[in-house]
Amino acid sequence: MSEKIEEDGRLAQRLADVDAYFELAREGEPVEAELKTELETLRQEVERIETETILAGENDHLNAIVAIHPGAGGTESQDWAEMLLRMYKRWSERHGFAFTLNDYQSGEEAGLKSATFTVAGDYAYGMLSGESGVHRLVRISPFDQAARRHTSFASVFVSPEIDDTINIEIKPEELKVETYRSTGRGGQHVNTTDSAVRITHIPTGTVAQCQNERSQHRNREMAMKFLRSRLYELELRKRREAADKLEAAKADIDFGSQIRSYVLHPYRLIKDHRTKFEMGDTDRVLDGDLDPFLKAYLLSRRSLVKPV
Repeated sequence: MSEKIEEDGRLAQRLADVDAYFELAREGEPVEAELKTELETLRQEVERIETETILAGENDHLNAIVAIHPGAGGTESQDWAEMLLRMYKRWSERHGFAFTLNDYQSGEEAGLKSATFTVAGDYAYGMLSGESGVHRLVRISPFDQAARRHTSFASVFVSPEIDDTINIEIKPEELKVETYRSTGRGGQHVNTTDSAVRITHIPTGTVAQCQNERSQHRNREMAMKFLRSRLYELELRKRREAADKLEAAKADIDFGSQIRSYVLHPYRLIKDHRTKFEMGDTDRVLDGDLDPFLKAYLLSRRSLVKPV
């Protein structure tokens, strides 16, 4: 909350600075260069905040693991996969993200057979998640002596980098603790006092209980241990289900359902088939300026989410 308050204060200050420059400009002061700088800085700040607001998914803040595979077509598709690898590397560098190549298999003549890399930085996965799918390239092949036009495909799959450690945080206010008289073994003392303990984790409905120990304190301690173990298993199950969903999404990527086309001949245009967003400056995009496409996808994804 404090970070949001500080952020709000910074925005208010920037707006005040812009107003001050406008006032100076109206009085005839030569502040055009400073005003342009302040407006550009304010624009970038607002776009950053807007992007973070859109990226509200459970895993959006995590690092991204990206895999690229060429489609059928041999050298032509393998070279296209290499071009995509360079594009994402340049995008990562533009954002100051750490780019780590985890696995790389070279193509027989050019390009690559497969590549996996990690992009580490705040909201890397959220920003790149929409890149999963088939990317189509149309160009005059540099490998065709007859200089014919070729169409190539490559698939991209993006997944979040999940931390293997599971930290089970149990807040006292989320627990309902009940005591009752034991009915099992343990002797006369156990059977005549409310030493048994039942603990319910309210958010998940998970219940753990223990009545075998003589003291209520010891039963509570054991019940908490059982509860923590069950919540750990619940979290493991959730992660397995999430992984299964990612694998199912990966299986759905086929070469008849491209998400974006990169046309370099007979005209130059890059078009996203989901959002209909397009750009004619193909060199700029292939050099890593993907943000207009990423933002268009995130905005379209947000528009599909119905308010509760």
